[in-house]
Amino acid sequence: MANADEVSNKQIIFRDYICGFPKETDMLLSTTGTIRLKVPEGSNSVLLKNLYLSCDPYMRGRMTQSDSYVAAFTPGKPITGYAVSEVLDSGNPNFEKGDYVWGFAGWEQYSFIENPHPMSLMKISYTDVPLSYYTGILGMTGMTAYVGFNVLASPKKGESVYVSAASGAVGQMVGQFAKLMGCYVVGSAGSKEKVDLLKNKFGFDDAFNYKDEPDWTATLKRYFPKGIDIYFENVGGKMLEAVLPNMAIHGRIPVCGMISQYNLQQQDGVHNLTQLLKKRVRMEGFNVSDHYHLYPKFMELMKQYFTDEKLVYVEDMVEGIESAPAALIGLFTGQNVGKQVVKVSHE
Repeated sequence: MANADEVSNKQIIFRDYICGFPKETDMLLSTTGTIRLKVPEGSNSVLLKNLYLSCDPYMRGRMTQSDSYVAAFTPGKPITGYAVSEVLDSGNPNFEKGDYVWGFAGWEQYSFIENPHPMSLMKISYTDVPLSYYTGILGMTGMTAYVGFNVLASPKKGESVYVSAASGAVGQMVGQFAKLMGCYVVGSAGSKEKVDLLKNKFGFDDAFNYKDEPDWTATLKRYFPKGIDIYFENVGGKMLEAVLPNMAIHGRIPVCGMISQYNLQQQDGVHNLTQLLKKRVRMEGFNVSDHYHLYPKFMELMKQYFTDEKLVYVEDMVEGIESAPAALIGLFTGQNVGKQVVKVSHE
């Protein structure tokens, strides 16, 4: 006989490690799991009801047994990633029943988190915006844009900024941060719809569809005749190769991601790195998890921006945990417009 506190718990299970392009069938919907809606007596753990799941490009690296900067998924276990959740029960002094939190959780309806680390599960106190924003603009992706652009790129008013994959969760924020700092901003994206979004909704000075441009080096020369001061790198490969000769002297390249390379078994080489020397360019990779000590400062800035109605944010929301695999795979073919979110449960 089932325990009265026990409920069913749908989960998205990672099937096995992959090579090449991920498929929906690399993940399985399990409807057989159950979970007890109480934490054990004397436990330091929390029980979460997951409301929103975040789909992010870095998750592709976790599907392979490689040297990714985040631990690989475990075959036969639920996918894990950033989520927004409600605390249903807690033995942890930092969390109470009814709190809303964001951080790492399973791709499942309910998650049991043992001894949560302060940086892996954060309480939500600012609720003047939709809670789903903590999967993106007020969570990991917003922090990524802030750290990469505002902190590492050291932007100055009047500088020229290029953002690749500009309509995605990070890119849309980088462009707006750059405009708020008085920069000239151009973005690239993969459809007319996304280009229109960049120019008409996010306020980029200009934008282009990279699929319509046969020579990216010439395209960037056209948009940046005096050179690119800051290139926010989301794509890698041939795009990076086109950017390098167009960089200005003392330009900066914060390397956030290289989505063009994640599904390749043999990654593209970049054949003009001498441009870094000639132009005295600083190119720096970063991991947002090294910078979460800046989160309070980031939140103060974001609250002010929201109060002043300075930011626009676009989410691509799908309903139901069973929709999560297709939503994640869609990131790698450009299906999403804005931040890809899966709504698991109503608040």
